[in-house]
Amino acid sequence: MPEPLVCINHLYKSFYRDSIEIKVLEDIDLQVNSGEFVGLMGPSGSGKTTLLNIIAAIDNPTAGNILVDGMEVNQIKEKHLGTWRNRNIGFIFQLYNLIPVLTAYENVELPLLLTNLSSKERKEHVETALRIVGLEDRMNHYPRQLSGGQEQRVAIARAFVTDPKIILADEPTGDLDSQSAKEILNLMKTLNEKFNKTLIMVTHDPEAEQYATRRLRLLKGNLIDS
Repeated sequence: MPEPLVCINHLYKSFYRDSIEIKVLEDIDLQVNSGEFVGLMGPSGSGKTTLLNIIAAIDNPTAGNILVDGMEVNQIKEKHLGTWRNRNIGFIFQLYNLIPVLTAYENVELPLLLTNLSSKERKEHVETALRIVGLEDRMNHYPRQLSGGQEQRVAIARAFVTDPKIILADEPTGDLDSQSAKEILNLMKTLNEKFNKTLIMVTHDPEAEQYATRRLRLLKGNLIDS
């Protein structure tokens, strides 16, 4: 059998407030196979975003190890992390994190500027990504000229334009109305089913959870099947 795309073993994460240890994640074991769509539920403060950040090497575990596509993430040198993330991780945020002075096209192109692609190749990738999210007619619009749902579509295009191994989504529908949220979830489902993208989505929304092919829950730092 092929190795899991994400393999987490005995993962712990603690923060310290003065001399007080605050335990966030306790003895997490998780395997995610290529092509899965994992929904991660749990109350605020349960460690969901922390777990995503550790997978993306934005944060470091206190103990334990994590492998992404066979690479031990917490052993990657700091100077190589940006390149590693750009090749392997796409991140979708609740509040889009678009740069307001750049157009939709320029926001999506940003991750490609760290690659060796020519300007022509970058153009092809960006236009394809925006076409997939249904915004090929909005590529020259600035974020302020787009609706919240359209901004999130741009953010999704930016997340997968480099063809990453994994897309991590942190409350991707949390700032959207119900109709826009449904459209975003259907788009993510398309990325998973049609383009075989591996997704791990943090959400509080029970409806959003139903789009995942596997559902997990974090409670007081412990991971359980939902």
